[in-house]
Amino acid sequence: MNKLPSGTAKEIHEISEVPRTRVYDAIRVLESQGLVEVQHTSPQVYRAVDIEEATQTLQQKYTNRIETLETHLKNTDIQDTEENEQVQEVWSLSGHEAIESRTLELIDEADSEVALLVVDEDILSEALFDSLRAANDRAVSIVLGGQTDAITGTLGTELSTTHVFETGLDWLTGREINDEVAISRILLIDRETLLIGSYYPDAADGPAKEQAVFARGLENGIVVLLRRLVTAGLPEIEDPGS
Repeated sequence: MNKLPSGTAKEIHEISEVPRTRVYDAIRVLESQGLVEVQHTSPQVYRAVDIEEATQTLQQKYTNRIETLETHLKNTDIQDTEENEQVQEVWSLSGHEAIESRTLELIDEADSEVALLVVDEDILSEALFDSLRAANDRAVSIVLGGQTDAITGTLGTELSTTHVFETGLDWLTGREINDEVAISRILLIDRETLLIGSYYPDAADGPAKEQAVFARGLENGIVVLLRRLVTAGLPEIEDPGS
C-alpha cells in the first residue's frame, strides 16, 4: 500500500494485482496490527501509516511478545524445578578416575551418613581417606566395610575413629557365581543416593575397566532396592525402608 498514499479496495486491487477479495482480508489483518487506517466513506478509503510509525508499532508489538514469552518461560522453569525436586535420577559412569571423582563428590555432599563397601583394593586412595576424614569432622556417621582382611585393616588404620567391618557378602567378588565381573564398591549416602561400581578382577588394567551406576532420590525404586541390599551387609544400620 506504500505505492498508493490512500485508496479504495478497488484501487489497491488494480495497483497491486491482488485479487479484490484478498485485498479486504489483507486490509483487516493490517488494520488489526495498527498498520492501516480506514476512512469510513462509501466506498471506504484505506491509508497505510508512515514507515517510521509502522516500524515502531511492529517493534513494540514483538518486544511485548518476547517479554511475555520470556516471562512464561521463567515461570515454567520455576514450576519444573519445583516439580522435579523429587525426580528420580539414574546415571552411569565409566573409568576409574571418573568414578573416584564422583565418589569423592558424593561423600563431600553427605549430610548425615556415609556407608562404603570396598571390594577392589585399588579404590583405597589418599584422596578417599581425606574425603572420609572431612566427612567425619562434619559429624557425619561413617560405616566402612571391606571384602578382605587387608582392606579392612587399611581402612581401620587410616580411619581409626570410624566403624570398620569385614563384609560377609562373598558374591561381591563374582567368583561365587563364576562371573568375570565383580562389584568394586558400593557407596550409600544419606540413605538416598547409591553408587555401585563393577570391574574385572582378572583384567591387567582393572581400574580402567571399572564402570558404575549411581541413583539418587528418596522415591527411586532402584535406591530403595539397593539400599536394602546394602544394609543387609551392615548389621549395625537399621534400614528405614524395611
